[in-house]
Amino acid sequence: MRTWGGRFTGETDARVVEFTRSIEIDAALAADDIAGSIAHVRGLGRAGILTEVEVDALVGGLTGLAKDVAVGRMVWDPTLEDVHMNLEAALAERVGPVAGKLHTGRSRNDQVVTDLRLWTRRAIDDLDAAVVAFERSLIGLAEREGTAVLPGTTHIQPAQPVLFAHHLLAYVEMAERDRGRLADARRRANVSPLGAGALAGAGYPLDREAMAAELDFDGVTANSMDAVSDRDFVVETLSAIALGMVHLSRLAEELTWWSNPRFGFVQVSDAFSTGSSIMPNKKNPDPAELVRGRAARVIGTLTGSLALLKGLPLAYQRDLQEGVAPLFDAVAVLGASLGVLSGLLDTLSVDAERMREAAAEGYTTATAVADALVRRGVPFRAAHHIVGSLVAQAEEAGLGLDETPDAMLGLALGAAGDETARQLAQEPGIGDALRIAAGLDGALASCDVIGGTAPARVAEALARARERLG
Repeated sequence: MRTWGGRFTGETDARVVEFTRSIEIDAALAADDIAGSIAHVRGLGRAGILTEVEVDALVGGLTGLAKDVAVGRMVWDPTLEDVHMNLEAALAERVGPVAGKLHTGRSRNDQVVTDLRLWTRRAIDDLDAAVVAFERSLIGLAEREGTAVLPGTTHIQPAQPVLFAHHLLAYVEMAERDRGRLADARRRANVSPLGAGALAGAGYPLDREAMAAELDFDGVTANSMDAVSDRDFVVETLSAIALGMVHLSRLAEELTWWSNPRFGFVQVSDAFSTGSSIMPNKKNPDPAELVRGRAARVIGTLTGSLALLKGLPLAYQRDLQEGVAPLFDAVAVLGASLGVLSGLLDTLSVDAERMREAAAEGYTTATAVADALVRRGVPFRAAHHIVGSLVAQAEEAGLGLDETPDAMLGLALGAAGDETARQLAQEPGIGDALRIAAGLDGALASCDVIGGTAPARVAEALARARERLG
């Protein structure tokens, strides 16, 4: 059934039929296509183009098709090219010739983009729910392991100790920004192009705003040419998905390292691990590795979609068909990645003792000691130099900063070119005060600002996050 066949006398080459069909992909739009068709039929009825009897017949037939689609009874015919033609043909079998009036005042150009906006809206809502579930898994792990101390790093070198919960909450912040970007994309996607026609607007007095309201759109597109050729909402959605996958990939990277016995911070459960076909000893965090790999795939999808659009003149071009499958794939990848990482986190074992041992390595509390000196009146640059010298001495002696004897501390303070530091060297109890600052607990407690890793601040942040998500 070629809806455009009147102009043509010859048969379409079989290779062209095969090359141009899209039913295997756009069948996923069936529910949205039917919803858009029902709104369009009612719009035609309000405009007096269809009688009440015709509207009832078409809406009844479409509603029946929707039920078949929902339960998987719909049989797709690849010779009918796409989802629109398949549904129209199936409708004709149900209601007869009146089905030929369905396409009045509508082009596949505004039809497909209406479907795609409806599908994208649903997909974003599903992804938002998946992101929330992922955040709950992060928060649950942070609550279970709230006292674990992680060696925070910069340049992949020991930097400062942080609570493991604080580290996990960083990913909650990323996820919340991902939700915000998805919500922004949804808002701009949620306008109706129905009634834009092929490119110039429908040739009938359709109430576009009424049709948009029936489909729960926030409004209608303002320009018919832009309406049928705009895929910004696809790119925006892909951009949000790509960045979300980058965030998941960063966590996946850390999980793969932390689960290596050389780190030994965590152990991934058997349910979220795989083995080796040749090495009996192996236990691999494959789901995390695949999340990392699939992030690259989604980034490529975003880049490809931008490249697809960059050379297209107004209005609709068939090239736009090629942007549908990548969107479907990216949504599926993010949804699956969120799900598998949520399960991995829910079943993750944490070795808090090993983590704490590592947090004490590399003199990670040095900044806290310098801050303790500053609070006693020593200029920061002088304090930085003093503690750097102290680290060098402690390293040579094989001691931790919290193990340095009074004599070593006094020598470092006395040798400084700062009078306040030299006076501190004579102050009773200064050694004990600095050793407390040099301990992991003292260093953590000193970062007592909003967003800091002090236990009280992290507990507050966890409570806020839990309350926000419910």
